[in-house]
Amino acid sequence: MMSIFFIAELGINHNGQLDIAKQLILVAKEAGCDAVKLQKRTIELVYSKEQLDQPLQSPWGTTRREQKLGLEFGQKEYEEIDRYCRELGIEWFASAWDLESLKFLDQFQLKYHKIASAMLVDHEMLAAVAKRGKHTFISTGMSTYADIDRAVELFKKNGCPFELMHCVATYPMDDADANLKCIHTLRERYQCAVGYSGHEVGLAVSYAAAALGITSLERHITISHSMYGSDQAASIEPSGLRNLVGAVRKIEKAMGDGEKRVTQKEIPIAKKLRSHLRWEASE
Repeated sequence: MMSIFFIAELGINHNGQLDIAKQLILVAKEAGCDAVKLQKRTIELVYSKEQLDQPLQSPWGTTRREQKLGLEFGQKEYEEIDRYCRELGIEWFASAWDLESLKFLDQFQLKYHKIASAMLVDHEMLAAVAKRGKHTFISTGMSTYADIDRAVELFKKNGCPFELMHCVATYPMDDADANLKCIHTLRERYQCAVGYSGHEVGLAVSYAAAALGITSLERHITISHSMYGSDQAASIEPSGLRNLVGAVRKIEKAMGDGEKRVTQKEIPIAKKLRSHLRWEASE
């Protein structure tokens, strides 16, 4: 059984500060995560002028444009992230929100791609990612079976390896909305690997997902819930991430292979507790 692939989602929780991004990467590495993930946007393509001109108070100014630009990393920052991840020995990748951002990421020769839930209905983006042929994590939040059908068909047509990720795209997600049984449904319907991208508060739902045979687990991480940003409340602080990774690795071991057997450690106990019975150990 393959180990669950742990993805620590930095997203935009770095607040546009490279030093915070590097702190988060180090936290992920020390916790035992396999990869960290960011988000890449070309602001003027993803948002309309009307959206960007809206007033918004933030640490970067008084408009939404200033906020979005303040949160976005450019060439210099990504070069340092690439260098730092290589130094630490942890993979990194990013979800591109537009084709220019996808082309930008090409220069780093990353092993993985990610389709964010919002982008699952963008067929041009799906085709562009699938043609690159890299293992792709596809989040299914906010999406219908028809949406997922088209995405799966496109990736299969292009021979691009992928796995779906069960996801409920609310931030934070209520535990009652998790619908973890959908992990089985997706696996059976599409005959593919299925992971879980969680946005809940706490760890219990992620523990349960780990016991359902997921192949990947993604959670947003943060230095502190008190930091600026819309994703902070649905993120895990460093101690929580360490607890999550450690517990999931124990869950993986505890799941076993499903075959009923008497373990070697049970045999002497059985002999002791059944000594008053006419009983002999059997295969």
